[in-house]
Amino acid sequence: MIKERFDAIVVGAGPSGNAAAYTMAKEGLKVLQLERGEYPGSKNVQGAILYANALEKIIPDFREDAPLERHIIEQRLWTMDDASHVGMHYRSEDFNEEKPNRYTIIRAQFDKWFSRKVREAGVTLLCETTVTQLLRDTNGKIIGVRTDRGGGTAFADVVILGEGVNGLVGQRSGLRPELNPDSVALAVKEMHFLPREVIESRFNLKGNEGVVIEAMGTITAGMTGTGFLYTNQESISVGIGCIVSDFADNGTSPYALLEALKNHPSIKPLLANSECKEYAAHLIPEGGYYSIPELYGDGWLVVGDAGQFVNAVHREGSNLAMTTGRIAGETVVWLKRRRDEMSKANLAEYKRRLDETFVMKDLRKYKKIPDFLHGNKQVFGLYPKLFTDAAQTWFRVDGTDKRTKENEIFKSFRKGRTLPGLIGDAFKLARAWR
Repeated sequence: MIKERFDAIVVGAGPSGNAAAYTMAKEGLKVLQLERGEYPGSKNVQGAILYANALEKIIPDFREDAPLERHIIEQRLWTMDDASHVGMHYRSEDFNEEKPNRYTIIRAQFDKWFSRKVREAGVTLLCETTVTQLLRDTNGKIIGVRTDRGGGTAFADVVILGEGVNGLVGQRSGLRPELNPDSVALAVKEMHFLPREVIESRFNLKGNEGVVIEAMGTITAGMTGTGFLYTNQESISVGIGCIVSDFADNGTSPYALLEALKNHPSIKPLLANSECKEYAAHLIPEGGYYSIPELYGDGWLVVGDAGQFVNAVHREGSNLAMTTGRIAGETVVWLKRRRDEMSKANLAEYKRRLDETFVMKDLRKYKKIPDFLHGNKQVFGLYPKLFTDAAQTWFRVDGTDKRTKENEIFKSFRKGRTLPGLIGDAFKLARAWR
């Protein structure tokens, strides 16, 4: 294990850890990065969405060589029952811009690319290295780490924890609480491979254009969760995730849920004749604003999923991870230039800067949504059936006059939820959305 002292140690080589390490190294700081995987991205096989704006602030010219799949020109939002879906979508030629706004990526490839940029910036990266303990001085300040490499230690002015939602370093050190099964989701994903031309034909695409589908409804068997489908160059990422506590209560396995989604009449044709080569499961922080742990202390900062930085309403994660990592890095650089200590009082600057960004503003805006969804399961069962039944009644031409059809639809909603229930749900959602 390296014995020398560093300006900063970063635990984790995901988007948040890489963003923090790169930001500090580019400004001349001496940075050590520790990753428990065989290589950065080794634990990720799934597809994901990359939000360009967040990465541009770190690596402005990333489009020149980053492993990007397709830029997204169309977003589909589906509400599904067992046999159909009601949807809305937005597609625009404006998204075929010179510098596209969003891309699909394959995390294993992207994380390796990002890590290469980090190492080129001067960061010392050690893989297959697990941090077993945070080291403290006599006053309790974090001053370094102990690893599983023969008990080797490394020292630094500050340790940045970008270890992910289920990282144990922060928990074992008492910096953040154990995971609450009500505030974390278990997502399962598969990669289905198809020829490029088949994907483009099925989704009405050309060149590097891409489509994203996000879905909710009876596909989660009454549990709080969502499904998704992303188009890559020569593959389709499909997956579904639900709150961990719901899986425990429901008794449905994640794999069974994914199999049902793949065989849904609206999804199955999109995957027809594909070859599934990769399967993965991982945890996603879904608790929102109220689940954010303490983010700074004497000699330490928390970034990315470890800080519960995921906007579950808009399905945004990588941009929050990279933004929190960058701001943590910028805060450390700022303090080093001022020759200030990495004390809790000084590192509070990280939280102050975060509060001015979209990250905290959005999480504050939707702070009541997780409790609303978890406490109103009719959103994932009853309402999708009511919406799809209403659509079928309205669009089926069977000699019934339209006023009668309208009355049938209204009656079905009142019977399914009652008028006070409908009004109450709308009121609760409006309050949570604010």
